[in-house]
Amino acid sequence: MNKVSENPLKNRESGDMLLVIVSALFVTAYLVSNIMAVKVIGIFDILYFDSGTITFPFAYMLGDVLTEIWGYKTARKVIILTFVCNLLMVVCTQIGVWLPSPDYLDATANAYNSIFNYVPRIVIASLVGFLCGELSNAWLMEWIRKRFGERRLWVRTIGSSVIGYLLDTIPFVLIAFAGTLPTRDILLMIALQYFMKLGIEAFFGTPMAYSMIAMIKRRSRL
Repeated sequence: MNKVSENPLKNRESGDMLLVIVSALFVTAYLVSNIMAVKVIGIFDILYFDSGTITFPFAYMLGDVLTEIWGYKTARKVIILTFVCNLLMVVCTQIGVWLPSPDYLDATANAYNSIFNYVPRIVIASLVGFLCGELSNAWLMEWIRKRFGERRLWVRTIGSSVIGYLLDTIPFVLIAFAGTLPTRDILLMIALQYFMKLGIEAFFGTPMAYSMIAMIKRRSRL
């Protein structure tokens, strides 16, 4: 009995839908990280980092998935799309800041304004770091795969992030917090954010990337 061949169009549609899902999660992770970055967390007045540091590595993980499955050119398009979405968020939230509010909602309006008046600076810092870090991360991941083959995914995800996080964290912290924190705290923040991001990537992001890549390849046969 002859086996009926798989419909290639069905596989393509499945792959396209998975690309949409991963891209949407990627964009969302960056937007959420930028809003969370408004709050600086201090532990024992020694360790400082913005709360977006916790979610940011998962955006890098999704960028690794995009590059590994669909290649650098597709990942670059999604990165540019994320750039545009960040700008759109700034425009929309600033419109909300400028619009009038009734007097009895002053507390709510002031809280909104306090957060979103600072978001543009965070987003500018994020976009500079984002373009430097994420594009280099995606390019390096593909370069490592071409040079050393497809085995050992963890070498590509972590190896590319070593450089990507460096090119992202330094400009982000300097642009976002220069003038608002002492120099010592800014240097501590750069160091802590860098190693926290790498740690989260290594222990949580990379295992998730393995699972997502295996699932996507199995479902779409890419």
